[in-house]
Amino acid sequence: MAIRTTHVGSLPRSALVADLLFGAEKGLPFEPAAWQRVMDEGTAALLARQKQAGIDIPSDGETSKISYATYIKDRLTGFEGDSPRSPPADLEDFPGFLEKLAKAGGTPTYRRPRCTGPITVKNLEPLHKDIAAMKAGMAAAGYSEGFMNSASPGVIALFQPSDYHKTLDDYLFDLAEAMRAEYEAIVAAGLILQIDAPDLGLGRHMMYKGLDEAGFLKRAAVHIEAINHGLRNIPRDRVRMHICWGNYEGPHTRDISLGAVLPELLKAKPGALLFEGANPRHAHEWTVWHEAKVPDDLVLIPGCLDSTSNFVEHPELIAQRLANYLRAVGPDRVIAGTDCGFSTFAGFGVVDPGIVWAKFEALAQGAALATRRA
Repeated sequence: MAIRTTHVGSLPRSALVADLLFGAEKGLPFEPAAWQRVMDEGTAALLARQKQAGIDIPSDGETSKISYATYIKDRLTGFEGDSPRSPPADLEDFPGFLEKLAKAGGTPTYRRPRCTGPITVKNLEPLHKDIAAMKAGMAAAGYSEGFMNSASPGVIALFQPSDYHKTLDDYLFDLAEAMRAEYEAIVAAGLILQIDAPDLGLGRHMMYKGLDEAGFLKRAAVHIEAINHGLRNIPRDRVRMHICWGNYEGPHTRDISLGAVLPELLKAKPGALLFEGANPRHAHEWTVWHEAKVPDDLVLIPGCLDSTSNFVEHPELIAQRLANYLRAVGPDRVIAGTDCGFSTFAGFGVVDPGIVWAKFEALAQGAALATRRA
């Protein structure tokens, strides 16, 4: 069985797409039909390029989203204004480096509206337009399978706190119930749903930086309960989940280990797990999968490409990385993936767009090598 390839979701948008997204964010006037045409064409172009690079399970590149979490303000009621920024704890430990990042413009400027009122579904038309663009682009590129990203309740709460809810738990479960409509619509359209849940990794040194490890794990359990609540009507094999420790180049010395959080992750409903396996703070953690009691139906999608580096990984390295997971669960339960997205925020990505595609080509070559050796 050939080892397939995929990635986490976001891809470099064209300059025109990024300009339109940030223009809309600033409230600049635009012509809706022309705006949508650019998004449709941008999605189709990304799907065609994924096919050319050898990606087997593609996404829409999150073309129409300014970011992977704050887009929900256009789909749910109760969000307005902006939220304060708080850097991850590992960057606070190295203030000189944090200042360097700030001066270099490493943090994009966009609104993170906070919750100020009841959360209900406001408008799913943007989602249905994304789905239509995705399916049209898949058909044109020759794809029969693809995935679409959607934010977890916890990652929404991480970046956009609530002034309305009495408790964080109330907020998480309100978000889960409201996001359920989006989750179910993606699956109903025939796409694989990907839940983006950096809160289960990044949350340790950002959202809950004041807690110890045991305290964070208790909170992570609640986040996972909220995810499962939102997914209650979706079959396990139609949803996958991405966790990460933050898609930024930094020390990452405050990251919780995969081994520590894995028992909680295994309680989540999604039938496939995407996780970082290439960056230098987590590349060694493949051993965890040889020690853990992994459910017989769980698919592993390890990151074989670093999404914060312009090095193009050698196909041989990718094959070696994949071999570590193949020995743990077998070739039918491993898909080659990436550590994170390559344009988490529209118009911002540390990896040059051309190099992104070179990395994907190397991923396909490495997966082919690993297949031959399996």
